[in-house]
Amino acid sequence: MSDVRLRPIAQLDTSGARAVAHRVVDDQHLLVVPQLAIDVPDLPPDMNGGDSDEATTLLLHWDAVAEVARTAQELPVPGGEDAELFTVGSRTFLAVASLRAGREPGDYEWTVPQTVFEWDGERFTPFWSVPGLAGKQWRHFQIGEQHFLALAQGVSPSLVPGDAERSSCIFRWDGAGFVPLQDVDSEWGYNWAHFHVGGHDFLAYADHLRPSVLLRWSGDRFVDHQELLPAGGQGRAFAHLTRDGEDYLLVASLQESSAVLRWDGSKFVAHQRLSGPAAREWEVVEADGRLFVVRINFIEGTPRQPHTALTSLLYEWIDDQLVEVATFPTHGGTDVTSWRDEGGALVAVSNSLAADVRFRTPSIVYRLELG
Repeated sequence: MSDVRLRPIAQLDTSGARAVAHRVVDDQHLLVVPQLAIDVPDLPPDMNGGDSDEATTLLLHWDAVAEVARTAQELPVPGGEDAELFTVGSRTFLAVASLRAGREPGDYEWTVPQTVFEWDGERFTPFWSVPGLAGKQWRHFQIGEQHFLALAQGVSPSLVPGDAERSSCIFRWDGAGFVPLQDVDSEWGYNWAHFHVGGHDFLAYADHLRPSVLLRWSGDRFVDHQELLPAGGQGRAFAHLTRDGEDYLLVASLQESSAVLRWDGSKFVAHQRLSGPAAREWEVVEADGRLFVVRINFIEGTPRQPHTALTSLLYEWIDDQLVEVATFPTHGGTDVTSWRDEGGALVAVSNSLAADVRFRTPSIVYRLELG
């Protein structure tokens, strides 16, 4: 039996939590949790329903001594879907992706601002926003001295007019703000991952309907390098890891099994299949010289009849493979982040849907225990 487990130490009071981000800002451990919706009284459960106008993005202060999160600020972002905390020079920013506005099905507006906030020393205040369509994820990354911000967006064509702009896109910092760099061939974007392999900077992009692809930085823009999942592959997320001099890429798919790919010197090739559907997010965690991967599972079934109470997984890298070493329960699990304190590694997981498909369900902070 494995000596590894994720022990729950704190609950976060959340409703439809779609992501969780962590960063140390001014010596404070901050957690950000965007919330998609709150439950509407007298309406039946619906994972695609709920009141998104009353949902807020939570800024929490993590008290490492008491092991508790306290609300520091609530940002009025409707239909929160993702949060990215990052710095440019001495400035700290928070980008929040907004999926939609509206109070119930039939009332939703999918063309909503995607907002970046800046830390003023006490709280986050609006810095910049860009029009978007069903924002899914902001991702900040740096190549040399250049800062980039990528927005994954888009939604089912049945929900918006066919001529609506749905391209995921990349912005670049010009010294004063972020300006458009390029669009990416896309339709229903979900996720990005930036990493450096073989002397190149790569950007992996996940799409629900179009192919999920690996883009390569050419020096002035991103160009296609290889396909990671075919059209209709329901790509959700990626994670890069390096072990024993080899580079690997984890590829999450919602409906199919997920994969570990290995870099062969020019492209990523198949290395290992990870059984089971529902994968939504990854987090790579190193502890005591060992490498772990947290896999968050979202739902099984269909949006009309979802099964949300699932088992998510903890893998350890052993003999060039990911080996399952522990499990933990999630309820419509959406995201995961990790950090360290004097006691070791902490892992926060966002949950979005209770077993009865209501939005009010706690997100959890765990401590990784190695036995």
